[in-house]
Amino acid sequence: MAVSSPALAAVPAPPTRGTAPAHGPRGRLLALDGLRLVAALMVCLYHYTGRGGTVSASWHASPARLFPVLSRAAVYGNLGVQFFFVISGFVICMSSWGRTLGDFFRSRVARLYPAYWVALLLVTAASIALPVVVRPVRLDEFLVNLTMLQQPMGATRVLGVCWTLWVEVRFYVLFALLVVLRGVTYRRVVLFAAVWTTAAVLCRSSGDALLNQVVMPEYAPFFVGGLALYLIHRFGGDLLAWGVVAMSWLLAQSAATQGLWGPHPHRDPYVVVLVVTAAFAAVAAVAVGWTRWASWPWLVTAGALTYPFHLVHEHLGWFVIRVLHRGLGLPAWPTLAVTVAGMLLSAWLIHRFVERPLGPRLKRALKDRKLGSRSPRPGF
Repeated sequence: MAVSSPALAAVPAPPTRGTAPAHGPRGRLLALDGLRLVAALMVCLYHYTGRGGTVSASWHASPARLFPVLSRAAVYGNLGVQFFFVISGFVICMSSWGRTLGDFFRSRVARLYPAYWVALLLVTAASIALPVVVRPVRLDEFLVNLTMLQQPMGATRVLGVCWTLWVEVRFYVLFALLVVLRGVTYRRVVLFAAVWTTAAVLCRSSGDALLNQVVMPEYAPFFVGGLALYLIHRFGGDLLAWGVVAMSWLLAQSAATQGLWGPHPHRDPYVVVLVVTAAFAAVAAVAVGWTRWASWPWLVTAGALTYPFHLVHEHLGWFVIRVLHRGLGLPAWPTLAVTVAGMLLSAWLIHRFVERPLGPRLKRALKDRKLGSRSPRPGF
């Protein structure tokens, strides 16, 4: 899915909220990396075991029968996506502070595309090798998927989870044009949160498809809540910031219940509200500093694995499950454990041999200008 893993900062509150603090001790918020992996594993378990009402082609049985206890919990795992969005609001606000629009653009491109392109290649190759799981991808479908804009183009998605990237991209564009372009400040973030929240509420009754695509009323409260929680982390809590968080939570639980319980009555609406509340509470705990004790170095790796794991786990995981469970006869629980471990290993390989070497190179290449340019664009 589509969230980033920059160096996260813990900065003491400055005397004014108009500009970023000039100095302060910096340290990575390791707990946030751990939360990102938790959200990714929630989505993973939903895909593998939470769709209990249907017979999976790879399991050749209903996951509810194979995992009767786990399946009842995993049915709520798709809320890990909304959890991602709260974290993304926090991280994007933090990582864009003090950056130009060009810096923001380069960091997003370098972060998102290398692993995404490799995931496309892997899933396309797997669809050719074992088309019984996923039908082979046509050339035109593969090529348009390289842009990450296949969804608004109406093209087939090669990666099932890439719809989350389209949501993230729209959030980046809104935040970049309305906040980053003029410089990120406390006031501008609060104004952006207020305007987006108002637009999202009004948008629900408009019936305008284009407006819904831009405003994203079902996801806006999660991003806005994350933005406000970062302001609390950076500047300290006050009634305004906590009020934005509270309003976002109230709207988010309603949106999640309508979207994930209304059409799916097998879920309990009270549990949906509980999971959304837990997501906001977990990021709030990071924001106020209650998770400083979580300083284990392995959490850095956990955060780094989240994005490539999110990209590859669904379709590649189904290939592994089919081979192990139906092809080799491995029981369901060992198959599940091996598949999850294999997807984490695949994510580490993508991070180590794709993201780490190619991401910085892509960022530098986007920044380089030809020698002799007479009119470089300011701030880009």
